[in-house]
Amino acid sequence: MTTDHRIIVSKCRTIALASFVAVSASLAAASSPAPPLAPAANSATQEGKVAKPAPMPKLKLQRVAPEVVLRRPVQVVFEPGSDKRMYVVEQAGRILVIDPADREAKDAPVFLDMRKRVNSRGNEEGLLSFAFHPDFAKNRAFFTYYTAMNDDKKRVEILSRWTVDSETQVAKPDSEQILITVDDPYSNHNGGTVLFGRDGMLYLSCGDGGAANDPLFSGQDLGSLLAKILRIDVDHPEGDRPYGIPKDNPFISVAGARPEIWAFGLRNVWRMSFDRVTGELWAGDVGQNQYEEVDVIVKGGNYGWNAREGLHEFPGGQPGKFGSDYINPIVEYSHSDGVSITGGYVSRCAQYPTMDGIYLYADLVSCHIWGLRAEKGALLAGPEILLTTHNQLPTSFGQANDGSLYLVTFEGSQDPRAKGAVWHIAPAQ
Repeated sequence: MTTDHRIIVSKCRTIALASFVAVSASLAAASSPAPPLAPAANSATQEGKVAKPAPMPKLKLQRVAPEVVLRRPVQVVFEPGSDKRMYVVEQAGRILVIDPADREAKDAPVFLDMRKRVNSRGNEEGLLSFAFHPDFAKNRAFFTYYTAMNDDKKRVEILSRWTVDSETQVAKPDSEQILITVDDPYSNHNGGTVLFGRDGMLYLSCGDGGAANDPLFSGQDLGSLLAKILRIDVDHPEGDRPYGIPKDNPFISVAGARPEIWAFGLRNVWRMSFDRVTGELWAGDVGQNQYEEVDVIVKGGNYGWNAREGLHEFPGGQPGKFGSDYINPIVEYSHSDGVSITGGYVSRCAQYPTMDGIYLYADLVSCHIWGLRAEKGALLAGPEILLTTHNQLPTSFGQANDGSLYLVTFEGSQDPRAKGAVWHIAPAQ
């Protein structure tokens, strides 16, 4: 089944059943979607479909460690060099370790418990992401991104560096070094992926700060870290910063711009990943009232928020001073196909050659998992629904060292107490 991905998605990324009901009610009264803007000359859209798309296999899932109880899992990460150590991030602030091959496991050791530091009261707040340093085998360093309350009881987003005890194989609880703190005006739209590129730099997605419609106009404001993707050098601190600014970051010489910014105009990127072969950075950006989008992130790219949503002019948006040379999404989809995008990965696993080069992504509410093929920013095949998980709500994807892919879900409910699961993804045939 091939879907028409000129379609309409979510008002905000939400992880609560009540919020889904509210969004659904608002959609019933929504006005007709805005007409698409003319595509920017330097970007690709879903209009680039070929007549005979390459075949994509349907998918099947196998549950990992079915006896282990997980609470609101939002990410899985593998230790560099070891596919026997899968780290599962729970939104409330714990990181657990699972051997994905051990189907008899009854519990999972705790790698880090930072629940006392994390503010997870809001549906989109909590421990959102985790990444190992590329040189983890030597420096034992890893990084977290989470929401918290500061000493003034104000919301903040925090990027931190930690160290692992080599003997116990667990995080040193007193090793936290805060690298970046971002004021967080509202409880939602916190973005939430930290990862490293092949260049050794750390990349971080930050949402627009919340509420609705980007009231602070953060998307087009280069003086704010909100609604951006950041890129920093964690190995070479500079001056009073506990990190360095890569010399090739695009806005270093722009007056008033934050030098950490790599790309902007992104409302709320919920999961991004690098293609291991091409090095392209893929992102799923959650929309406002009507459209979700899949983007390939490029240096200095302006993705349009809040001047537009997907390919469409956004009512009340502010174009900013950077013109309208926006980077178009690879695809967009509407509320008829889902309500909240979950970005995924490009499959690169030798064991499953029929999946090679397919970018998988999902929707939290419709529970569809789509696949598409693209090359150099141009859509070649798809998107196509490859699986619908029904009562398993996709919150994230993960990729093992061997390239195999995993899905993270909430089980049948978006309740704050919801259990969750991790699944291995494979071709159905």
